[in-house]
Amino acid sequence: MTGSTEGEPQDFSGNWMDAHPRRNLSHAIGIDDAPFSRSHRGDVTVIGAIFAGDRLEGVLSSKVRRDGINATDRIATMIDDSRFRTHLGVVLLQGIALAGFNVVDIHALNRRLDLPVLVVARRPPDMESIRRALLERVPGGRRKWRLIEKAGPMEPAGGLRIQRAGLDPGQARAVLDRFSHNSKLPEPIRTAHLIAAGATTGESRHRP
Repeated sequence: MTGSTEGEPQDFSGNWMDAHPRRNLSHAIGIDDAPFSRSHRGDVTVIGAIFAGDRLEGVLSSKVRRDGINATDRIATMIDDSRFRTHLGVVLLQGIALAGFNVVDIHALNRRLDLPVLVVARRPPDMESIRRALLERVPGGRRKWRLIEKAGPMEPAGGLRIQRAGLDPGQARAVLDRFSHNSKLPEPIRTAHLIAAGATTGESRHRP
């Protein structure tokens, strides 16, 4: 996974905004993967919905390998190569893994893009079940589990659970407050979910 590092986890939770006082958090990209069948192998579409405040400004797309190791690199490349890059203030992810167990190294993504990264989930995941699945059934699962551990525990915020890189808890809550209008999920993530499902299956069917 491009940009990942070995060794002890470092604390990137609160220094980003101090180092970037002029960068605001009103421009965000929400990222989610498209639905896929249990039998699917190969690439899965990933959608990025870019918001300036309450307005949808653009849509990006890429592909990541199911249960692969390229999610961090593909997300970073998708954002870096877009015309929206210079205006973005924060990256929002629905979960720390895309396309099954293609785990995002949120600290490496934070460093590579020089943007804070906020992972959002509706409820606490069953971490023990995830650990067992990774270690027992997924190639490279031990390394992927280390990335999840390095991301830190999921913290409560705004009725959700979050992990963060480059944001302190107050800044993370401010991002949730800024973008959560129609549900607890931030609108960029909700929109990416709807677009990914509709573009893949012809219709968005499940509540994001």
